[in-house]
Amino acid sequence: MEVQFIGSGDAFGSSGRFQTCIVLRGAGAPLLIDCGASSLIAMRRLGIDPRTIGAIVVTHLHGDHFAGIPFLVLDGQFGGRTSPLTIAGPPGTQGRIESAMEVRFPGSTNVRRRFQVAVAEFANGRSASIGDAMVTPFEVEHASGAPPFAVRVEYGGKIISYSGDTQWTDALIEAANGADLFIAEAYFFEKQIKYHLDYRTLQEHRAELGCRRLVLTHLSGDTLRHRSEIDAECTDDGTIIRL
Repeated sequence: MEVQFIGSGDAFGSSGRFQTCIVLRGAGAPLLIDCGASSLIAMRRLGIDPRTIGAIVVTHLHGDHFAGIPFLVLDGQFGGRTSPLTIAGPPGTQGRIESAMEVRFPGSTNVRRRFQVAVAEFANGRSASIGDAMVTPFEVEHASGAPPFAVRVEYGGKIISYSGDTQWTDALIEAANGADLFIAEAYFFEKQIKYHLDYRTLQEHRAELGCRRLVLTHLSGDTLRHRSEIDAECTDDGTIIRL
């Protein structure tokens, strides 16, 4: 199976990067982890047909992680999609998506479509079948108006874990344990700010993360300026990792 980083940047498009969006392929329908506001544009640039996406797993309800969903749903509506779409995220996900759709396209939530959109909401630590994956959420530390999660995704015989946005918390140890790939945000190089991870903090805890491979994403301009000093894999828009 393969993991592709559709967007690897922060909320503000630092260094021209797209917002967070990761696609897993190779076991049934492709699955997205997060879908930031710029994700549909990024998918088009990479030649990814959004109608093929079977499920979206949302880590938390900030616009750079979920606000691309209304555009993806409407693209399916006008693009002839017929296959169902499953969206899973924190408590409040359905209401937040509906609100986002109505703000951008009034009346869009009342339109009948040729495909079903089903929304599931996570409970901390409870595994759920989402599309062709089994997903386990772990609550982390990030203020977003709803509980934020790191996620552990079992897909195609592999385990891919993602920190989401969070300051350091021991929940990441549990999420990363035994993962074939642990994707961690590294918003800053060494500056510590509330609710986010930095590279230095990750390095201090690296021995506690029982993952086979660590890669960094959600990179700001600050992190990128120090890229030559980073002893870990960093992602770019379009990066593909095969497992």
